Amino acid sequence: MSVSGPSSLTRTALQSVLVALLVLGLKALAYLTTGSVALYSDALESTINVVAALGAYFALRLSARPADAGHPYGHSKAEYFSAVTEGVLIVLAAVSIVWAALPVFRHPRSVEAPLLGLLISGGASVINLVWARVLLQIGRERRSPALIADGKHVMSDVVTSVGVLGGVVLAKLSGWFILDPLLAMLVALNILWSGYGLVRDSVGGLMDAAVDPGTERTIRQAMSEHAEGALEAHDLRTRNAGAVTFIEFHLVVPGEMSVQEAHDICDRLEDAIQTVVEGANVTIHVEPQEKAKHHGVLVL
Repeated sequence: MSVSGPSSLTRTALQSVLVALLVLGLKALAYLTTGSVALYSDALESTINVVAALGAYFALRLSARPADAGHPYGHSKAEYFSAVTEGVLIVLAAVSIVWAALPVFRHPRSVEAPLLGLLISGGASVINLVWARVLLQIGRERRSPALIADGKHVMSDVVTSVGVLGGVVLAKLSGWFILDPLLAMLVALNILWSGYGLVRDSVGGLMDAAVDPGTERTIRQAMSEHAEGALEAHDLRTRNAGAVTFIEFHLVVPGEMSVQEAHDICDRLEDAIQTVVEGANVTIHVEPQEKAKHHGVLVL
């Protein structure tokens, strides 16, 4: 699927809200048909999906705003707030599931009319699977934390649903109805793990975590190969803010080099880095030869 421009991301997020509402309706119908607490837990997680999709939509609208006087670095970090909020909502969903499952765990009950309910829930899971793959593809192509978080959450919902459906069938066939609330609690644990992962990754972005080691090696390689005329580069600093990667470093040049020559090297470096790191925002501080630290990146 090809996308271009911030408006395409917000449209995708709005479509995600509609898909989440459809899936929620189907899973609620599956629960009402069967009375299964495990299917209830599955439907409750879909409620969180709707809220999370709405959060992603509004975060993407905000992050698409251009930089202004009050926010000179732009608004791209808004996506991280959406992902953190989604993680918190996931935790609340897990607590609610355990609360609903405990009474049934103490007094197991038969699951009624499972076939129709399972078919409905299975259809909802197929929709979720297709949409999760779309969200992850677009999110990774456009480096959107909000869409990636939404996609991962929806994919975890698919895994949960498959486990729930299998367990409900096993409970009905074996007569071990305690499997129904037990599976609901396992769903809660899976949701908690998913929420922890989302919060961890998003907090890293809010705390200006550096790029991953592989990306840093790519940046250093570009600096080394395209800084001809300079002597070294040091004090490299990086951070991610949504789809933007901020890169800063000091570039040491011969003291007798003209401002124009140093500027040309900087332009060449910026182009090279932006070629290998999508969304790179590069800031270079030029220093004379006596500021060399004899470490960092040596120019080839």
